[in-house]
Amino acid sequence: MKNESLKLINDINRAIIQVRGIYSTWSSEHGISYHEMLVLYTIREFGFCTQKQICDSYLIPRQTINNVITGLRKKEVLAYSREHSIGREKAFVLSAKGEEYVKPLLTSLDAMESGSLAQYGSEKLSTLTQLLLEYNKTLYKIMDEIKE
Repeated sequence: MKNESLKLINDINRAIIQVRGIYSTWSSEHGISYHEMLVLYTIREFGFCTQKQICDSYLIPRQTINNVITGLRKKEVLAYSREHSIGREKAFVLSAKGEEYVKPLLTSLDAMESGSLAQYGSEKLSTLTQLLLEYNKTLYKIMDEIKE
């Protein structure tokens, strides 16, 4: 690979990892793990979460998320939701205790994301998202082709 191409690949990987690192730092500063934040993030988006949803969305091993959900259930932050469960796929929602627990966390997270969106711009963020999704598809495609 040419040096110019290698630099482009390294730069995009570094940028993606730094974004994840910012969320990890935010999580640590608020006394939760990065994976716990992803569970709360999913609940914020959908109103509930399943282990499969989180694993598929963030490419995280099932055992990791199972441990996080189990821990949040023991802390009584999450409660089982029969309404959102499908077959063997269990869904979870915030308990009453969980609602109080996450309120300051989500307020802080919303402030960080809203502030960065206001400065960066929704059009640029939309373009960036579209480009990253296309890049992901290309990586998957080439990875599969190389396996064969």
